[in-house]
Amino acid sequence: MQTIIRANSPGPLARTWSVPIENRGAGPRSGPAEERRGETLKTISGEALARVLAALPGTPRVVASGNYATPFTVLRLVDEALPEFKLFILNAQRGIPNREGIRYETPFIGSGMRGNERLAYYPCRLSRVPHLLTEKLPPDVVILHSSRPVDGCVSLGIETNIMPAAIEAARARGGLVIAQANPGMPVTYGDAMIPLEQIDYLIEVDEPVAQHPIGAPDEVSTSIGARIARLVPEAASLQLGIGAIPDAVLRALLDGRGYRIWSEMFSDGVLALEKAGCLDPSTPITASFSFGSAELYDWMDRNPRVLMLRTEKTNDPGAISQHPRVFSVNGGLQVDLFGQANGTRAGQRLYSGFGGQPDFVVGAHHSPGGRAVIALRSWHAKSGTSAVVPVLPTAATSFQHSYIVTENGVAEVWGNDSLTQAQNIVDSAAHPNARDYLREEGRKLGMALR
Repeated sequence: MQTIIRANSPGPLARTWSVPIENRGAGPRSGPAEERRGETLKTISGEALARVLAALPGTPRVVASGNYATPFTVLRLVDEALPEFKLFILNAQRGIPNREGIRYETPFIGSGMRGNERLAYYPCRLSRVPHLLTEKLPPDVVILHSSRPVDGCVSLGIETNIMPAAIEAARARGGLVIAQANPGMPVTYGDAMIPLEQIDYLIEVDEPVAQHPIGAPDEVSTSIGARIARLVPEAASLQLGIGAIPDAVLRALLDGRGYRIWSEMFSDGVLALEKAGCLDPSTPITASFSFGSAELYDWMDRNPRVLMLRTEKTNDPGAISQHPRVFSVNGGLQVDLFGQANGTRAGQRLYSGFGGQPDFVVGAHHSPGGRAVIALRSWHAKSGTSAVVPVLPTAATSFQHSYIVTENGVAEVWGNDSLTQAQNIVDSAAHPNARDYLREEGRKLGMALR
């Protein structure tokens, strides 16, 4: 393993480079002359980087690429070098360092942090996470999982997300920026292109980029997906997350045309739409992060159709609202008779977080012809409990949706009075086994449900 270190680190960031899609990644080759003056590159070993990390004072905060771009190799170096540190990752996957002395921090809990007693959960919409890093949780070290250098830049590939903001926040306080440069990481454009002068250390690591396999569609997901697809208007701007139900929705749209993608993330379902000619060829596929199959990553590599933007742009409700007919589909663990959705807690256990759900619900409602959908199975088979409850036992992740859709039907929510909303949810979304109970509990809440 080789490490490249730049001798002189430039001052705080003054800008973020966004590469026009037609440039196919020909990003800026250098910064201003005064920033380049005196800079050199030299190769050092990973062991030398560990010594640099070990010299950091106190208990540094380390912010790393999340989701399926977790930079495991450099995180192992950090783990070996630092007796104590704070680790901030969005949707952290299994395999991250885990021991006494490491405190986890995140606004969105992944399988690598879920249930950990050393976890500090920060409730925060995804669009506001960059402000969280700037105002409340400034990073001392930022670790990127990037492509190898190309045209004076590295590309953040499948995970742009909050990382440009993390770089800015770290450099504003003299922190370190480290890139784990991997030939397996696809080169993507837009805000994903990070000039080399914004990076202090670059480590070349050749390892597979983590994949997210798509399972075979099940009957319930297929049913829900078909119901949702019938609600999608022509030439809609689509935002769908990951999972069996979003995948089923996309499969049910393969006969449509003129769709646009403006989303916080996408996976193989979008690739299927592209192959089938369902997407508007004049509009880039815009997102902040992605994960899926090796085929998806190969297709994304140096593809001018794919534009990866920082999350402040993709998830800004004002920016979302500028797109026509935004159709937003998000999941939930529970919904209640007031039309509130919970996607954060399973019982009293923290499960995930707000993510981008409230950003896109608000943005979709302000979009001309926009709609926001919560999709979920009506019954939790393992626990034998209803996913529709009288009132949420925990804080809501989002509310005021257009529709709540389950395998039982489509419940219209927005534009109805509260009693009609609740009646629609009981009659059309709730599992038949739960409807009598929900009617009884609804009456106790002052709703004259039939």
